[in-house]
Amino acid sequence: MEDFWSTTVQVAGGKENSLINRRMIFRILGILLLIEAMLFLVCMGVSLFYGEDDYIYFVYTALINAGVGSVLIFLGRHAKNLVTRRDGYCIVAFTWLLFTAFGMLPFYISGSIPGLADAFFETMSGFTTTGATVLDDIESLTHGMLFWRSFTHWIGGLGIIFFTIVVLPIFGVGNQVLFKAEATGVTHDKIHPKVSIMAKWLWTVYSILTLVETVLLVFGGMGWFDAVCHAFGTTATGGFSTKQASVAYWNSPFIEYVIAIFMILSAMNFSLYFMCMKGRFGQLFRDDETKWFLGSILAATLLIAASLVVRNGYGMEEAFRKSLFQVATLHTSSGFATDDYMNWAPFTWVILIYTMLAGGCTGSTSGGIKMMRLLIVVRNVKNEFRRMMHPRAVLPIKVNRMAVSQSTVSGVSTFILLYLGCIFVGWLVYMFMGLGLTEALSVTVSSVGNAGLALGAFGPAYSWNALPEAGKWLSSFLMLLGRLELFGILLMFSPSFWKKR
Repeated sequence: MEDFWSTTVQVAGGKENSLINRRMIFRILGILLLIEAMLFLVCMGVSLFYGEDDYIYFVYTALINAGVGSVLIFLGRHAKNLVTRRDGYCIVAFTWLLFTAFGMLPFYISGSIPGLADAFFETMSGFTTTGATVLDDIESLTHGMLFWRSFTHWIGGLGIIFFTIVVLPIFGVGNQVLFKAEATGVTHDKIHPKVSIMAKWLWTVYSILTLVETVLLVFGGMGWFDAVCHAFGTTATGGFSTKQASVAYWNSPFIEYVIAIFMILSAMNFSLYFMCMKGRFGQLFRDDETKWFLGSILAATLLIAASLVVRNGYGMEEAFRKSLFQVATLHTSSGFATDDYMNWAPFTWVILIYTMLAGGCTGSTSGGIKMMRLLIVVRNVKNEFRRMMHPRAVLPIKVNRMAVSQSTVSGVSTFILLYLGCIFVGWLVYMFMGLGLTEALSVTVSSVGNAGLALGAFGPAYSWNALPEAGKWLSSFLMLLGRLELFGILLMFSPSFWKKR
């Protein structure tokens, strides 16, 4: 670890120096904390607007952020203007941890969420857009606290670093490195050579979706405050609601359909929307991953709807609506709910576990394995069967009529094995803590997949407050692990990452 504290970095010419530029890391982390301080001031304005006294807690937290951020910037003075890949992974990992650690302070200092583990869990669930909550009386929170809780979703939806690149393009030559370190995945559709411009276009799409949904929810009977908070949670595929009963509180088919549709839209590749804005609508309907994703949602919805009609006596429309919403919320890794699926037939739980694992599309705000990876694996399996019949045949795997490289296929297979391995380990640890087999599995899958809902005692009718304290810390780690898609966090635990090479 001593190499981390070296002030030198790798430079052109081959001179043997440390590979981590700590001064630049301090500088960037300091600037990010100052930006988070400004976000607290937005929430302070919400509290003042509603005449609530808890605005002072956002002031305190903003001052703490500003103080620590200023110290980090001071430590990062005279930093070399270079961000390596190792620097990028360090900055992204520490940013998410720091944003959560400081982001929980309004909850903790005000007593809204008194437990340290609980406050950290709730904030990590917000930033990672997981949507799991430990709160048993959400309505008791003030408007300012509820707004901050939902705002964490919206900030973390496309990524904290990504958000910052748009707000303040401070990183210069490091934009590309930081983007790649945070926006992990199978493919990155570069809609513009400059990351800062691409970020602005994607955030434009993100903002439009949020605005349109907000207006529709208000039209459907929600107040403006609730509509904004739910739009934040939907477009970020997060799932925090301002009501303990979640979306079921309104008992409105119109609101349920609007949120279900926007959850699905938000789980599709945002770069495709940019193509549509450019007039290339055909690309959206020709995209293989999108077709697989929508087909998966339709199949799961119809299967569960049929079960609800036959086994639970639901009417046709209600069965379709309840099924669509619950499938959408789990397939897109959101955390909203309109029905308690623990009252459904057990075989439907298996389908819901699949939707949690599958997740949404690459280039979206959703979690899970992602449909692109599943698509590549399924086509690879299909090719293996063909290869048994035709050993000498050249059988490339194609997605959107383009051949996928063997290195990508290998990377996808490795990711899925590691993903399932992490779930298996988490499953065992939760069972060791005393959770039942079903609860332990579903909590792990939900945490790693950023889904927000689980089974049994952690289903939609309950909060996650029943988790032991150690389980809340573990779940917080699994949320971050899943949000940064495993490698970005696990890499930090590799001794070779910190050594001079």
